Amino acid sequence: AWNGSVSGGVADVERCVTTYRRCTVHDNLAAAFFMSGKSHVVTDSIIYNQSRDFVIRNGTVIDGTGLPRYRADVAIQGNRIAAIGRSIPEKGKEELDATGHVVTPGFIDGHTHMDAQVFWDPIGSCSCWHGVTSVVMGNCGFTLAPGAEKQRDMVLSNIIRAEDISADAMAAAIQWQWTTFREYMEVVDKLPKSINYAANIGHSALRTYVMGERAFGEKATPDDMTAMERELLDALDAGAAGFTTSLNEGHRTPDGDHVASYYSDWSELSHLVRVMGRHGRGFFELSRERESRSADPAVRAPGNQRLLELAVETGVPITFGLPPGGNGSQANLDLIDATARAGGRMFGQTHSRGVSHILSFRSRTQFDNLPGWKKFRAMPLEEQRRALQWLRQRAADAGVCSDYANGFHVAIHEAKDRLTVIL
Repeated sequence: AWNGSVSGGVADVERCVTTYRRCTVHDNLAAAFFMSGKSHVVTDSIIYNQSRDFVIRNGTVIDGTGLPRYRADVAIQGNRIAAIGRSIPEKGKEELDATGHVVTPGFIDGHTHMDAQVFWDPIGSCSCWHGVTSVVMGNCGFTLAPGAEKQRDMVLSNIIRAEDISADAMAAAIQWQWTTFREYMEVVDKLPKSINYAANIGHSALRTYVMGERAFGEKATPDDMTAMERELLDALDAGAAGFTTSLNEGHRTPDGDHVASYYSDWSELSHLVRVMGRHGRGFFELSRERESRSADPAVRAPGNQRLLELAVETGVPITFGLPPGGNGSQANLDLIDATARAGGRMFGQTHSRGVSHILSFRSRTQFDNLPGWKKFRAMPLEEQRRALQWLRQRAADAGVCSDYANGFHVAIHEAKDRLTVIL
């Protein structure tokens, strides 16, 4: 039996009091058995019933406490863990031999963008295929609410390119039946779902809802701040897990503009987080500014310091992405440690694998911010295609062979100069 949480796919759980054929467990936790791409998910409660609906036998239990793995049976009654033991004597109405497989708590994915997907995917793929039983959506300030139906296109413009979610798919699948975040939560509650969802309220949607088109370029007025504060508190009261934002200049609208949250200043952000702190609700998640990844400590320092001070002053837990190995990675780890020593709560989110992106000329490429590439990318798509074909022909005329097929690599040698284009 387990009690606790799992963040970013890494278990952080506490062992409950367990006795033979009896187990004490608490709310909002799941266990999943992984076998042949399927997850058998159960949740928890206090159970003393001796009859068993389902028994997982001979599995290797890894409970997330840091204890060594051990072999055990897991008995389930209804949708609750009923017992864990070396050899549970009761027969189950259904039994599964888990020999050679692992039984673990269900994982909580702390950073997803399933806000739109939840409307057309009741099973929550592909998260559910990997033992994820709960997800947190609405990160980086990108949410579908708040926003009136007449603001739909503006609200979605924050999401379409930044998270590469098809506007046509959202138009086909989402019936806009809300204005406030509270109303959005009521709609999501009614959707069929196979996994658990926690929803954040996003800063870009909040700004767009309150400020309209002004959100994409202007600072918030005092009246704007009052309206945002009111909606934020109502969202948290309705069940929003936290408040999220993005200061990342790479997050853009389909037109190439920055998303709405990028145009806020620190006074706006810190004010809203302080509101959360005063009411003791929610956490703050952000996609950080480019300066946080600078190789220059002097450039990183101001942003790190103000984030530490905000965490300590407000008591609001703060979390952000922490890609491993890049500029500023160690400084961010040091920031988290320094915040903890100062009495604040701060957590990094990272991957157990390399970060990958889906790139295309129809959306964006990794070169779009390079000065020499911007003029080319501003051209219509067909003109870009012709320009690349011209480059390829020049390479052929120069007698330069590409190392890659289908024109993915073009190398042109002219005198002592060399131009390499990676597509």
